Amino acid sequence: MKYNLIRKMDISNGPGVRVSVFMQGCEFHCKNCFNSNTWSFDDGEDFTETTIDKVLELCKPDYIKGLSILGGEPMHPRNIEATTKLAKAFKEKYPNKSIWLYTGGMWEDVKQMQLMEYLDVLVDGEFVVEKKDVNLHWVGSSNQRVINVPETLEKGKIIYHES
Repeated sequence: MKYNLIRKMDISNGPGVRVSVFMQGCEFHCKNCFNSNTWSFDDGEDFTETTIDKVLELCKPDYIKGLSILGGEPMHPRNIEATTKLAKAFKEKYPNKSIWLYTGGMWEDVKQMQLMEYLDVLVDGEFVVEKKDVNLHWVGSSNQRVINVPETLEKGKIIYHES
């Protein structure tokens, strides 16, 4: 399990100032991906308990509103264990801060994963350059959805996050 980058202060992958972790490795290979350097599973840094500790420390200041996990593909079978460990540790330490996760996968395919119990928002769907829309909030293309995970799980139907 590897990660590509930890961004200490990010304002583009969720509301407020956040810490973002970019997991390494992705098989979607979306055309015109903004982060194609995360595609290879062989590059990046090893994801360890020390990585989790570092992320948790970076999230400590009150001005940090939450954690965003993206990639690469954080829900790929080679990354899901590290992603789940990170999300669980974060929620245990910061229950009032939010976790946003970006995946090329679809809600319908991932909703049963244990990881969902820790997420506040899931942005799903591959980036599709033909559907690119710079006016959308938090997504790159109109096929992607910004899903309120706790409400969606509670109500049994997709509830979108309100910006």
